[in-house]
Amino acid sequence: MINRDLEKTLFELLQKFPAINITGPRQSGKTTLAKNLTGYNYFSLENPDTRLFAESDPRGFLRSAGEKFILDEVQHVPALFSYLQEILDNRRENGKAILLGSQSFLVNQHISQSLAGRVALLKLLPLSYSELQNANFGGQNIDNVLFKGGYPRLYNEDIDPVYFFPNYIETYLQRDVRLLKNIENQTTFVRFIKLCAGRVGQILDFSSLANDAGIAVNTVKSWLSVLEASYILYFLQPYSGNVNRRLIKSPKLYFYDTGLACSLLNIENEKQLATFYLRGNLFENFVLSELFKARYNGGLPANYFYLRDSKGVEVDCIQELSDGIRFIEIKSSETLSTDHIKNIVSMRNLFKNTENYVIYAGQSIQDFHGVVFVNWKETRNFDKQKNE
Repeated sequence: MINRDLEKTLFELLQKFPAINITGPRQSGKTTLAKNLTGYNYFSLENPDTRLFAESDPRGFLRSAGEKFILDEVQHVPALFSYLQEILDNRRENGKAILLGSQSFLVNQHISQSLAGRVALLKLLPLSYSELQNANFGGQNIDNVLFKGGYPRLYNEDIDPVYFFPNYIETYLQRDVRLLKNIENQTTFVRFIKLCAGRVGQILDFSSLANDAGIAVNTVKSWLSVLEASYILYFLQPYSGNVNRRLIKSPKLYFYDTGLACSLLNIENEKQLATFYLRGNLFENFVLSELFKARYNGGLPANYFYLRDSKGVEVDCIQELSDGIRFIEIKSSETLSTDHIKNIVSMRNLFKNTENYVIYAGQSIQDFHGVVFVNWKETRNFDKQKNE
């Protein structure tokens, strides 16, 4: 079993909150992480008998669950949340319940209605590169990492991504999509997901996506919300701070896992990536997801944005600090170049204090015209470098 960085945060928050909610994509390791805790009884609400008991007698079900319990795929029985509130309020000790779910919208909606203030919210994404390194799976080249992605079963059971991801998508359609939205034409929906993969790292254009998919713009927005709620893809929002320039206001689209994106793009081996037209976009996607995972594994929100003005000058990622702005450019090249920093140089004059980084495939360099160059394998130490 591969140890998860979120485990430390989970242990800490179990001492401070009555319950913990962990959401994330299917097969990201939520159940394994929770079952690794001692003293908890486990119940899967995808089991028909368990779900029937919970639906027909929620109070009796929770009473039989014991002093400490794990409820997996808890969104299947929304009636439980109101009864959970009573149980959590009547118990003095923290860490009584762990709630797991693969649909963030449904779970968070019920939590906000019934359990606000009683539950700490955590997200578990597929394996980060630092977790792979710690488990001695981190020796791959970047194309291998992009192609394989981070779902734990790929590593624990040595499954070829060519077989894993098509089955993953089929399972996703059968379970999550039908629960979140009644989408009748699943062939069109799969084609839509593939079109989204072809736009990875790009500014979202609803009309263009609707035209290519042959569906209405409102349908695009609805289906994107389904994909976001079930942790297939996410959006990097544009920075909206006080900048004296006209800025682009549309988000950029990324996938939580590059292996899944590669499968949707019909990439069948890592060698194809060397000359693939979206390789740079997939590399950018990988680095951003690593940054997001580091924040989520620490129990923190992902406070990242991108910055692009109306003239096309863009910084891939920025982060607001208490005393300034952190610029992060992401380049798949192995060769250091002044082109890598030109947008940072253009934008950093708009802010009083900036920290300036390029994450790329080359050698780490501490100072190149006021910019720190970081090799992609060192993203595990990125937070340490920033705070030293």
